[in-house]
Parts: sequence; C-alpha cells; structure tokens
Amino acid sequence: MKVIVIGAGVLGVSVARHLAVAGADVLLLDRRGAGTGTSATTFAWTNSSRKPHPAYHRLNLAGMEGHARLAGQLPGAPSYFPSGALQWADAANEPRLADNVARLRSLGYPAHWVTADEAVRIAGSLRVPAAVTSLAHFPTEGYVLPDLFVRNLLADAERHGATYATGEVEAVDDGPDGVAVTLAGGRVCRGDCVVLAAGRWTRRLAARAGIDVPMVTDTARGAQTVGLLGYAREPRLDLRCVIHSPGLNLRPAAGGQTVLQALDLNAAVDPRDPPSADGDLAKALVRRFRTVLPDPARTVRVDLRVGIRSLPADGHTIAGYASARSRVYCLVSHSGVTLAPVLGRLAAAEITTDLAQDLLGAFRPTRFTGVARADIDVDQRAVGLGEQ
Repeated sequence: MKVIVIGAGVLGVSVARHLAVAGADVLLLDRRGAGTGTSATTFAWTNSSRKPHPAYHRLNLAGMEGHARLAGQLPGAPSYFPSGALQWADAANEPRLADNVARLRSLGYPAHWVTADEAVRIAGSLRVPAAVTSLAHFPTEGYVLPDLFVRNLLADAERHGATYATGEVEAVDDGPDGVAVTLAGGRVCRGDCVVLAAGRWTRRLAARAGIDVPMVTDTARGAQTVGLLGYAREPRLDLRCVIHSPGLNLRPAAGGQTVLQALDLNAAVDPRDPPSADGDLAKALVRRFRTVLPDPARTVRVDLRVGIRSLPADGHTIAGYASARSRVYCLVSHSGVTLAPVLGRLAAAEITTDLAQDLLGAFRPTRFTGVARADIDVDQRAVGLGEQ
C-alpha cells in the first residue's frame, strides 16, 4: 500500500512513522521542513486536564499513554518528559481550579492539593508568589521538546522505510483508482491514499481536492489562532515540571532554558507585525517571569516566537476519510502534541486495515456534512486556553 502524507509536523510525522512500521510504502512531504510550522511554536504540555468533552478527554488520555509507550521505541535523546504539572491559583481563580480538581478526581485523573513548600520541591528553582492561594499537582502530565520529538519520529519513520522529501503541493486529486499529488514543478506522486496533516494549511489543501475541512482561519491581531511564546535564554533554571501560574505559564526547554506563555498577551499579537524582543510584550513577559524567579534581580533575556495554531472549526480533532468514497484521510488537531502518538497509531490502523477505531468515532470530518458554517461554534472549553 502506497500512502502519501502531506505535512511533517508532529501529526504527519507520527502517522508516517506508524504507517511505515505497519509495512506501508510511505512518502512524507513538507513544503519547508519537518517540524518548522505550528509544531515549532507550541507550549507542548501533554495533558487531559481541561478537556471536559468526554470523548475528547478519553482521546487525550490515550495520547498521554501513547507518549509513555512511544518513548521507549524512538531513537535519539529523550524528547518526552512525564514531569507532572502544577497549577497555581490566586483568589480570583481559586474556585475555577477547585472545580477542575474535583471534576478530574471524579474521573480518576490524578490531581491533589499541595503546599507552597511542596510545590517548590516539585518545581525546582522557582518561588511561589505571595498572591498564590492554592496549588494543585497533576503527576501524570508532562511536556515534549517538539523539535527533538519530530526529529526522533522522522528518524524512526525513515528507519522503517519511509521516504521524506520537501516540496510545495499544488494539487490533490482524489480518484476512484487512487490519489495523485502534484508538486510545484510538475512532479506527480501517486498512491492509494493521501493523509492531509498539514496543520493550519489543511483546509486549503483539502479544498484543492474538492473537500471542505472547516477550520478557523483568521490570523489577524488577537485571533484565536494566534499565540505568543517567549524563550528565556537567561537565567538558566533547574525547572522540573510544567507550571501554570496567575498570568504566566512555564515549561522546561533544552539546556536550562524556559518557555514562557502569557495567554492574555495574545490579544495584542499581530503575526504581520511580530513583537520585538525589546518591545512592550517582551517586557511584560520579563516582568511576570521575575515574579517567580528566586532572584528577581538576575539578568533575563527572552526571545519571542509567534505561532499560528491549527484549529478545527468546533475546536475538536478531525480524523478520518473525507467521505465514505474518499481516499483522502484528514488529520488535524489543536492538541497535536498530546495526541500525536495515539492519532498516528489509530490513523495508520484505519488506513492499513480498513477497521474503524472507536476512539476516533466522535471526530470524523463527516460530522460537518450538511452543517452551515455559521452554525458551527468553537468549543471554548477545548481551545480557549490555547496552551497546547
């Protein structure tokens, strides 16, 4: 079986790797380079902490479990860290955190309250601001180093026989006898199936095959798809887990660096005029970062990255063939890092065996069939935090 996978972000490389392991003949295409799109600008927190939709919660749980299994199979340095996560609340946010902890405990999801001293021992070299009134620990959560994760997945896909190439896709033809993908320059690649895993570009590519994949495509200032991350080069910290604190989220990065996220600042971000490293947004991140540093007077250096999220129209994953007769398999998610192992595995199983996987039943692209675009509402509970 010949499968062409378009898009070499975390989802595309994961499905390519699982297809190759299953024995498929895989061609993986990306227009710029593996992991250089949305996957390069993600907070990369693995969790099912704030996923109240039951089917989505189960899918994210399977993604977390999939990371644990996959970590022992991939070559290269570790890219997945089951570090746990801490959520700190001030008085204004304490009721919301308490409600979420109670909900998760009722589902059997590990969550418990900790003291400030316990939080510092878990987190490493940080301090808890005086405004924090309650702290919860989620020991099964963690994070991924996305660039390394993509490299490791790609190396394993190639080790199992997958071919990787860069090229701009100009057309996708979905015919009764197979699929044809035309690249810039005229090269035509033919196969039995195409997987569209091109992140925020999936809708545009699907349209070239006559397929409608409803997605949020607004990329103007403050749009839901727009996110800002800071990468703190200094100071180097012994940060040991993911932190969600009032006004600032943090996760470890390679070499003692720290990834910073302040979701309320996204409203001021315009991808067409990216904020500078010495501008107001960078200064706001630095001020907030100093509130959790053991020594607030230390030199802080932060680089900024603007990301455009991959966001299905209702906020939930899309996974499946465009129609009963289609040979185009659509794979797009806002929770790509958490879900990459399970979506790669399940999509590969459906493609190679023609057996539907129950975990994907609620996420078929066909759920949008006959629904007017104006009637599709984004589930804010799934995407409002923008923390993936």
